Amino acid sequence: MATTNDLKNGMVLKIDNQLWSVIEFQHVKPGKGPAFVRTKLKNVLSGKIKDQTFNAGLKVETATVDRRDMTYLYQDGADYVFMDVSTYDQILVSAQTVGDAKNYMVENQNVIVSLHEGEVLFIELPATVVLEITYTEPGLQGDRSNAGTKPATLETGADIQVPLFIEQGTRIKVDTRTGEYAGRVND
Repeated sequence: MATTNDLKNGMVLKIDNQLWSVIEFQHVKPGKGPAFVRTKLKNVLSGKIKDQTFNAGLKVETATVDRRDMTYLYQDGADYVFMDVSTYDQILVSAQTVGDAKNYMVENQNVIVSLHEGEVLFIELPATVVLEITYTEPGLQGDRSNAGTKPATLETGADIQVPLFIEQGTRIKVDTRTGEYAGRVND
């Protein structure tokens, strides 16, 4: 149990027997009336987002979430196989649970897998990952501005927009939170 004053981004709460992750929170102290906490919550299993307001100091039930360092090994049909780096145990995670993270995962990449009572809740990726461009139209010679973008396909199969000067075979950084180009990697 915790109070609403203890809320932090990423904390998982148990509300009405469902798990909700705190995306945003704001403590509000109006001129009149008691203080309250305004939150934006995301259902861990369905992905549904809702706004909820709590009175300040109210007790809320927190869920124990075990975050483990794991390595993504390979895709097995519709499932993804991860290995715990400390125990070498392997687990299968469904494509639905992996979600959009699959667009930025390559084999042997380290990720954080969040579990609750042995059930995988979600996959946390680093803020940026380095991926190779497998296909894009040829770049324009001399165009080094950030004015235009073009579509490119990553080694994971995901499509993103990159600057015009990026060529096929280039390794780039991709922001995993937004799916946007974050810069070139010079090897």
